Amino acid sequence: MTTLPKAELHVHLEGTLEPEDMMRFAARNGLELPWRSPDELRAAYAFTGLENFLSVYFQGCRVLRTRADFHDLTTAYLHRAAAQGVRRAEMLFGPQAFLDHGVPIDDQLGGITDAIDEARESRDIEGALLVSAHRHRTEADALELLDLVRPWRDRILGVGLGSAERGNPPSKFARYFAAARGEGYRTTCHAGEEGPASYVREALDVCQVERIDHGYAAAEVPDLVTRLAEEQVTLTMCPLSNLRLHVTDDLTEYPLKALMDAGVPVTVNSDDPSYFGGYVNENYAAVTDALGLTEAEVKTLARNSFTGSFAQPEELRGVLEELAL
Repeated sequence: MTTLPKAELHVHLEGTLEPEDMMRFAARNGLELPWRSPDELRAAYAFTGLENFLSVYFQGCRVLRTRADFHDLTTAYLHRAAAQGVRRAEMLFGPQAFLDHGVPIDDQLGGITDAIDEARESRDIEGALLVSAHRHRTEADALELLDLVRPWRDRILGVGLGSAERGNPPSKFARYFAAARGEGYRTTCHAGEEGPASYVREALDVCQVERIDHGYAAAEVPDLVTRLAEEQVTLTMCPLSNLRLHVTDDLTEYPLKALMDAGVPVTVNSDDPSYFGGYVNENYAAVTDALGLTEAEVKTLARNSFTGSFAQPEELRGVLEELAL
């Protein structure tokens, strides 16, 4: 699996914060956490669902306070990803959590983009940044975020929408996505994780996004599956995340292969790997074992990860030749 070239399209940079680093950053910034050790923190990762996970996740966000913190976090993820054969990483990042703690946007994005530039030079991995708004906040907050990051427009590839899905349909953010498209951003939206399949439709029809993050619930609706296949809408699925958050309780019943067989371009990703027990290769291994995927099917997943990325076609020519079936 490590030698298989792949892209990762659905990873939250904040969700790559390992327990040891959370403790280290907290000490570096003079902050106290509810947990006294990395092992005690890991014991808190018995999540009952998305909202329970987010309460721990946002505690972790508190420890990231300086440009150096964001640089070190990004460097650590890109190093791990490159070691697993990831050639391209389109990383989601939610600045609003850090703005709440008074961290200037320039310190956040400056640290991240410095690390991206360094990794490109030293590790043969291309990092790209997608700024994600929190759907539990207002659309006005999301539009304000777009205004705030505008000076960084040339370093931000796209925008997304994440956080607690229930009660926060994509249609609530129609103007946000319209404004993002108007500024030339690529677009993606979390939909159909804990929310219904109708949220996937809203993301496509109302928000007009290019890619769907998760999309798990779409598998329940045959005509939606047909549409995703016909329109070649990429789903960035996250098996271990869905397992740990009880979206599914058995990966042998995970709909990834059924979606593949129906012609939907699905991909495998890690979501928030430090919290869910594995980076991208662990997700590939888990779903391969559970569904009995063939070598050709695994290679198709890897190929989908590049064709579903927001890279320019000329950037992909070489790696697609490596993955020719």
